[in-house]
Amino acid sequence: MSSKGPVIIITGTPGTGKSTHAQLLVEESPVPLRHINVGEWVKEKGWFEEFDQEWQSYTVDEDKLLDELEPLVAAGGVILDWHTCEAFPERWADLVVVLRCDHSRLWERLEKRNYHLKKIQENNEAEIMQVVLEEARASYPAEIVVELKSESMEDLEANVARIVEWTASWKSERSSEA
Repeated sequence: MSSKGPVIIITGTPGTGKSTHAQLLVEESPVPLRHINVGEWVKEKGWFEEFDQEWQSYTVDEDKLLDELEPLVAAGGVILDWHTCEAFPERWADLVVVLRCDHSRLWERLEKRNYHLKKIQENNEAEIMQVVLEEARASYPAEIVVELKSESMEDLEANVARIVEWTASWKSERSSEA
C-alpha cells in the first residue's frame, strides 16, 4: 500500500520454504524489501501469551504483534513470513503467496527439523487439507492470492523469479502514476 515498496505476505505450512523464498526475494527484488520472520520476531520480542508444551509452540499476542507491525507495514517494502496470514488486515497486503508442498516431502523436511511426531502429523494434515490456502482465500481478494508449488530448487528459483517480476511490475505501475 506504500509507494516505497509492496507488502508481500509469504505463508504456508511450516517446512514449505517461506523463509528461504523471503531471503532470496530480499536479495533479488528490484524494490528494497525487508524480511520479517514473524514467528522468530514474536519469540525475540516476547509477544506471546504462553508456550504450549503439548504443541511446542507459542500463543501469540496478536494485538501486540499487529500494533508493532503497523508502522513497518505502513512504510512499505516488507515481506511478512509466517505460517498463518489471517491475522494480518486485508488492507496491508499487496500480494499473498501461499507455498505448497507434497505432504510426504513436507514430512521429511519436518523430521529433519526434529519436530515432534504430533506436530509433524498436525502440519501434514493442514497441508493435505489446504488449511493455509483456504485461510488466504477467505482473508484476501482472489486477485492478490497466489498458490505456488515449493518442492524443489527449480520451484524455488521459478517462484522467486515470478515474484521479482511482480515487484518490478508493481514498481513500474507506481512510477507511471507519479
